[in-house]
Amino acid sequence: MNNFLDRLYDMVEMYGTSPKLEEMPKKTLKDKGIAGPTAAHFIEEIHSPFNLAYLTFTTGSSAFQNIVGVTESEIASRVLASHKAMSQAGVKKGSKFLITYPPLVNVFTKQALEEYELSWFFLRRSNREAFLAALYHENPDVIVGESTFIKAALEDAKVTGISNELPKNKIILVAGTPLDLDLHPIAKEVLDSKVYDLYGCQEFGWLTLNGVPLREDISLIESPIKGGEFKEFVVGGLPMGDSFVYSETGHTLDRNGKIITFRRERTHPEYEVIVKATTLSSHETIGRVARTILRIKSRIVKVAEDVMLSAPHTILELRPSLGASNTSYIIEGPQKTKLFDDMVKAQLDYQQLSKKDPTWIKGR
Repeated sequence: MNNFLDRLYDMVEMYGTSPKLEEMPKKTLKDKGIAGPTAAHFIEEIHSPFNLAYLTFTTGSSAFQNIVGVTESEIASRVLASHKAMSQAGVKKGSKFLITYPPLVNVFTKQALEEYELSWFFLRRSNREAFLAALYHENPDVIVGESTFIKAALEDAKVTGISNELPKNKIILVAGTPLDLDLHPIAKEVLDSKVYDLYGCQEFGWLTLNGVPLREDISLIESPIKGGEFKEFVVGGLPMGDSFVYSETGHTLDRNGKIITFRRERTHPEYEVIVKATTLSSHETIGRVARTILRIKSRIVKVAEDVMLSAPHTILELRPSLGASNTSYIIEGPQKTKLFDDMVKAQLDYQQLSKKDPTWIKGR
């Protein structure tokens, strides 16, 4: 028996069908395109499931950073929105990007940058001195980063008398936090550069540029705050939890942009999402979709008891929670529920794949 176990050990080492640790596929920061330093993170290896394209985290601007899963079915829409933003900002194919905060690549997706034939790099250290040094030595075409950080660095350049030495005519895409309105004049003065306000989130990708929507599945509905001045932002049928001033006079950087993304407030009470009709034929599967969205997007979705199955398109009802109002809104597909339907596709793809790890098989 000992000989048999010795041979079994050798067989496992040489011919086992399941991978050893060193044989497992790995996705590093470099593979995701975010291999740059930040002062807010440490690097940790984890086991990530095959059904996700990659993992990322919310920015944590108002609470703890929350894990976000991005599925393969979402990538095409993210890429399209990213390309639209770059085109509208005048970014040329083959441009060189300086990205001051590496996780912002996850909002673009690495695929979106590669398909636009861009090259990108990060700061050597996550501070203003490193930003000015990179701007001078690397001479990027486009700068992507948080607006107050860039503004403070350019103010440093003025104080130290190096403004004239910095390269000019850049495209500045600000993201991650609300636009600092003082950035625009100093960017013009120091770099002779235009500023573009890029709004989005890790959960859903880029959504607006200078207040102009970048996706076809964006809806604006009445917000329960400020008596109609604000609108709740909804992406593919899923509410953001953010409300913005909607103004006919337009965004300060583009009068065509009506969504004033630098004037944001958290929506309270938030809207609940109720699935009224689904293209799926199974109560169980639409229930799983709801749980998946909660787990990887942190959005609560409920399924109506009388949900219509095998419908021609998705119908979602948004109701203010806490009984705040009798008003509800219907978001009807296929165009306006694109993101929700991408999550349906992700769930179906997942269910067609059996467990990859044989240790999960519970046989007698």
